[in-house]
Amino acid sequence: MRRDIPDLAEVRRVTQKKRDAWWTVLLVDPVATPLVRLTAKYTRITPNQLTWGAFVLGLVSAAFFALGDWRWLIAGAVVYHLSFILDCMDGKVARLTGQGSVFGAWLDFVFDRVRVAACSVALMAGQYHRTGDTFYIWLAAAVIGCDALRYINSLETFKVRHTMRKQIKARLREARRAENERELAFMEDLLRENPEADIEQDLRTATAEVTQAAPQTQVVDLHQEFRRRFPAYLRVRSFLLRHRVRPHLISGIEFQMGVFMIGPFVDSVMTATIVSGALLIVFELAIVYKLLLSTRDFSRTLDSFDRGDVRGDVAQAA
Repeated sequence: MRRDIPDLAEVRRVTQKKRDAWWTVLLVDPVATPLVRLTAKYTRITPNQLTWGAFVLGLVSAAFFALGDWRWLIAGAVVYHLSFILDCMDGKVARLTGQGSVFGAWLDFVFDRVRVAACSVALMAGQYHRTGDTFYIWLAAAVIGCDALRYINSLETFKVRHTMRKQIKARLREARRAENERELAFMEDLLRENPEADIEQDLRTATAEVTQAAPQTQVVDLHQEFRRRFPAYLRVRSFLLRHRVRPHLISGIEFQMGVFMIGPFVDSVMTATIVSGALLIVFELAIVYKLLLSTRDFSRTLDSFDRGDVRGDVAQAA
């Protein structure tokens, strides 16, 4: 038994993400976090072993799905959720015990994609044999495609945002090379750390707090146009963040659960899959649209550097 494992409250603080999918926050973390503490304290199970366990349970779930009957669908849905709980535990155990590794992250990613593909084919094949409806074959391809699409979109969005931030920092260093170099902060980060500012829609307060604490800090807002077009989003986002829920309400996690849990439980795989896929695409398109508006703010920010009125533009953005 390890004596250095803290109490449950501290384990929650260390292992749970500041923002996560609502399915994870409401239906997974309340189970997974206590299990993580018990696993770390009383066993020698490693994060990679948990990843393997989640993968094996995923294959068992696929085998149940392939049988097609409603009772087996329920069994498959239950096992799939257990698989997902283990899948969430591996990262938490890694953070708690310091056993995380680059290979473990790769293994987790690859096994997740294989599990989704295997369960998709098995679930739709079982329903095809049960009903004879060839549309299930197309649904299997659609589920795998949607799962790949959301990862590609997430990766490319991250790369674009990282590139914009990198270029802005480079321009700021150039623009202020003759003066005392200022630090740089992004409004998105300030609002994530202080969601209360969103409720009052008082972005100036967030900027003032940072610049007062560090007078040399320059604040850049790359989501100014999006917030101006959708002011109600600030209140919704703030409410969700205070409960650890990220605003992307239909992410890959909710999509998977709609297909592999809700659909099998209500014996309506086709309807649940179509609805889950449509909602996922809507939210992915919203991310793309938000990114488009952000690139416009990015262009205006670079223009302000070229004009030499960085401070004025930043104050206006705030």
